[in-house]
Formats: sequence, structure tokens, C-alpha cells
Amino acid sequence: MQDILEKAARVKLVIFDVDGVLTDGSLYLGDDGQEYKAFHSHDGHGMKLLQEAGVSIGIITARTSKVVEHRMASLGIEHVYQGQLKKLPAFLELAEKLDLAPEAVAYVGDDVVDLPIMVRVGLAIAVADAHPLVARHAHWQTANPGGRGAARDVCELILDARGLLEDLYRKYLE
Repeated sequence: MQDILEKAARVKLVIFDVDGVLTDGSLYLGDDGQEYKAFHSHDGHGMKLLQEAGVSIGIITARTSKVVEHRMASLGIEHVYQGQLKKLPAFLELAEKLDLAPEAVAYVGDDVVDLPIMVRVGLAIAVADAHPLVARHAHWQTANPGGRGAARDVCELILDARGLLEDLYRKYLE
């Protein structure tokens, strides 16, 4: 675990997949073709805390959805790449834009389409219910499944590795 904490302490950018990571992977489609997704509020709060601590957040997802655009805007996340059937070019563009080496990036995924990025970053994370091949290539796996607190697990790991988690939570007890 010490190795994971050392990797997490170096993270300056966390990139999340959406379907299966920030959601449980279910796609709800209305008769009119409107797409709906459920996001967990604990994940959103963790993402806000991470940003408050100076860690950037990015989103790279294969699908394109207005609901993702709205949710990320509500969390103040600026780096959103949708419609990325091949995710690696978006990762490379974002890392270059932020002038970050791969070692300073964590990526959270759940399925094989996430592997091209996961094998290149400093901290590869699989959600608890990730595909077995993804779990095998992850440095760390969350306790919670995608859409059910996995993102919060990631945020707390990084905040803890930086020695910030206890102080951030202390303010809620005062």
C-alpha cells in the first residue's frame, strides 16, 4: 500500500471515464431518445474536495451526452472530452495542455477501452466491478463499484496520500 500512496501523492491530474466509473454503467433512454444517467452525490463532493486541494480533474468518455456536460459543469470540471472512441489521443492532448508527465496522472477506468491510457499513467485505478483485464492492469482498485462511490474512493486516496484528508474532513466537525 505504501507504493500506492507514493504514486497517489504525485498525482496532479485525475482523469475519470464516465459510464461504469462515474455511473453504474446503465444507460437510460427515453422514448424521445433522451439519455439519462445517475451520478452519486458522494462522488461529486469528493471531486470538489480534490479540486479544492489543487488537483485537476479531467473526463474522457467514448459517449457524448448533454447530461455529462451539465454534471461536469456543475462540478466545475473544465477538461471534458466526449465522443472519444479512442481515448489515448485525448489523454495525450490533455497531458500536454497541462504540461504533465504521465507519472503525475491517475486514470480511473472500468472496461478494456480504458487500457491504452491505464498502461501509460503513474496511477492506474480500476473500479471494484471493473472488467477482470482492467483490474489486472490497475495499480489499485476501489472498494466501491462504479457510480456507487468509486470516484470518492479515488479522491480520498489521493487526498490521504497528500496528508490533506483529515484536515478537510475536520472542518465538518467544527
